[in-house]
Amino acid sequence: MVLTCLSGSELSSQVMARVEGRLADEGMRLGTGRTLASRRLHGVEYSLTSSVPIDWRSTTKRLRGLQQELGVDLAVLPADGTRRERKLLVIDMDSTLVRSEGIDELAKEAGVGEAVAAITRRAMNGELDFVGALRKRVGLLRGLPVDALEQVAQRTELSPGADILIEVLRRGGCAVAVVSGGFDYFTQRLPARLGLAYAYANHLEVEDGRLTGRLVGEIVDGRRKAALLEELARKEATGLDRVIAIGDGANDLLMLDRAGLGVAYNAKPTVREAAPVTLSVPDLSAVLFLLGYSESELPV
Repeated sequence: MVLTCLSGSELSSQVMARVEGRLADEGMRLGTGRTLASRRLHGVEYSLTSSVPIDWRSTTKRLRGLQQELGVDLAVLPADGTRRERKLLVIDMDSTLVRSEGIDELAKEAGVGEAVAAITRRAMNGELDFVGALRKRVGLLRGLPVDALEQVAQRTELSPGADILIEVLRRGGCAVAVVSGGFDYFTQRLPARLGLAYAYANHLEVEDGRLTGRLVGEIVDGRRKAALLEELARKEATGLDRVIAIGDGANDLLMLDRAGLGVAYNAKPTVREAAPVTLSVPDLSAVLFLLGYSESELPV
């Protein structure tokens, strides 16, 4: 096993002493360390030994309180030689692959921004049924001209490090899929831009150039995301242990749990508590450090 420590600022000796003490309480010892990153992010990886078998998922979760106290990301992970050999990345779109929430941006165009954003926050934190909350929010968009979707698309930006993450994984033979609880008007632009193999999202109904306030077809909710992850793993002829899933909302938890490596990226509070691994650094390329990559191996 290895312990990966990541932070937006330099990892001090005091921080690492606290981490080492906490691991000692768990019967684990830190071994040799190596620097993963020291520029945009700071990261260190240590070998980890224990007198008893380590369940990396439960151990990582038990470090979560210390992680939040110290303001660093901590993950205990398997260190076998194949951990870079990932065959499928399944990633959420809104507030994960891209900075913004598409439905919140559309709501601003419709003049109902605050009402929709409030529902979005509660739904993503698991306080509301996702499907019901989505239908309610889409209903508030009724009458919005289709042109507004293009305006939102034009100002949508990738999250920092998203292009690096995808480039490195694809270079290693990993297929990339976006599974979004948002809308296909936005996701359909991504395959050509990022070289994605798959993209799934919800479809907004349009009549006479305006949104009707309804959706068409099967809704991509949490269960659908998890089912798609398994379906795509079969299509790519790989086991779930070679799948990475990344998301930020409560509707991502099922797929995060089913993936070999499930990462909650700048996630909502309830998601941070429950996810296998969490990242609070604002850079998606940090996922590569969890796989053992170092900064010197990444594109500039």
